[in-house]
Amino acid sequence: MYGNGNGSLALRRIGIDTYRENVVYIHRDCAIYRAEGFQALSKIAVTSAGRRLLATLNVVDDSEIVTPEQLGLSEQAFVEMNAPEGARVHVAHAERPSSMDAVRRKIGGERLSQLDYKNIIDDIAGHRFTKTEIAAFVVATAQNELDREEVFYLTKAMVASGERLAWHEPLVADKHCIGGIPGNRTSMLLVPILAAHGMLVPKTSSRAITSPAGTADTMEVLCEVDLPLDRLQLIVREQRGCLAWGGKANLSPADDVLISVERPLGIDSRGQMVASILSKKVAAGSTHLLIDIPVGPSAKVRHMAEAQSLRKVLEYVGHRLGLQMEVIITDGRQPIGRGIGPVLEARDVMLVLQNDPEAPHDLRQKSLRLAGRIIEFDPDVRGGEGFAIAREILDSGRALSKMNAIIDAQGRRQKPLSLARRTIDVLSPSSGVVVAIDNFQLARIARYAGAPMEKGAGVDLFRKVGDTVAAGDALYRVYAEYSADEKFARVLSSDNSGYTIGRIEDIPRAFVEP
Repeated sequence: MYGNGNGSLALRRIGIDTYRENVVYIHRDCAIYRAEGFQALSKIAVTSAGRRLLATLNVVDDSEIVTPEQLGLSEQAFVEMNAPEGARVHVAHAERPSSMDAVRRKIGGERLSQLDYKNIIDDIAGHRFTKTEIAAFVVATAQNELDREEVFYLTKAMVASGERLAWHEPLVADKHCIGGIPGNRTSMLLVPILAAHGMLVPKTSSRAITSPAGTADTMEVLCEVDLPLDRLQLIVREQRGCLAWGGKANLSPADDVLISVERPLGIDSRGQMVASILSKKVAAGSTHLLIDIPVGPSAKVRHMAEAQSLRKVLEYVGHRLGLQMEVIITDGRQPIGRGIGPVLEARDVMLVLQNDPEAPHDLRQKSLRLAGRIIEFDPDVRGGEGFAIAREILDSGRALSKMNAIIDAQGRRQKPLSLARRTIDVLSPSSGVVVAIDNFQLARIARYAGAPMEKGAGVDLFRKVGDTVAAGDALYRVYAEYSADEKFARVLSSDNSGYTIGRIEDIPRAFVEP
């Protein structure tokens, strides 16, 4: 199936992060490179002591990077190859993946079969596709929208592409938000509330890709989140929950590869979104799942009809996968809580857990509502009683105690992280009422300020929708660690603060379900 490379090369680790893509580097004067007729960006097979790696080839002219007798591996490729530096490796042409025929048919608008999706995802997870070929698949499935059966086929194939955790319990709970709402750290409140109730909640979360903070970024302010799978499982068994980064668990690995292509392209199709969410949850061993779809003028989902359509697909695919699901539609008109950025969002979470009078009321109420709905998955809890149970767990301090136990189990951070040193206060240009806050713009300002890479960077909101302001009042404060980040955030916020000041009757109606 693969060509035979003549001779061998010495493996060299090249410290380059190629994010979810295996990349190898070969010198232009390498005898094997010339003999085999390799081309830059082609796919090659690397073998050593029974191990095989498929990777994208980069050709270099600098012997400081790699000599003609060496083969360089990116960080991703080096980890996957799992061979020591200096090991002898053989290289050969890799055969073009046969599932590209199905991708071409999808580009032409054809409906694909379950086997087609299985073969495509197997090839993506096996790194047999180049980034260009993955991009072709992503664009094709976005342009020619998947029907609900195709979404099920895609999701099932993504689950099968990696590990699948088994907790051997009848109720394993989880929650997911569709996204687009800054500061929406409800998961960090749900996990301790639900775990204190006795539910099993193995929450593996992602780091931010285009947002100012993911759950893992924010939890990392408080403790370690980069946990090996065996330690994560032990913590969940002992504490009934965790809040960890899921990168080491190998859950639906094809999804991680797809995301690495979707994000730069700005593509977030409904079918891919549903498959991404549900494949990760099923692979993590969830049996019961709550999905939150925030709807608002600047949320990811902007219209009620779009939310209801998305809910139908989620429920259909979730049911086919054996999940017990509830999908709710919530108010997405503005950020949740006050902080946007890891340190600020961790502050908000801890204020709620501590029942502090200064705690953001909207974050507390939304978290209790979501926790209550999940608690009602418990067959011993009557419908309508979940909110009161969640509130009692929070008010009594049991949720705080559980959160502290989870933080200690994961590895509490000994030195607290602080807010960034530089600040910018953004002022209201006129008097009136805050009628709108642009979620996307506020998230963008926080990212320009340095979040999430600089955990103390971000935006602290002083005013929310419905608040009365006078001209010159501070709407929010931007925190940045470095002068360049401060400058970028200042320019962006002065061009567009993200706030609209008007009359109270101008406030858009909230799309919220009871």
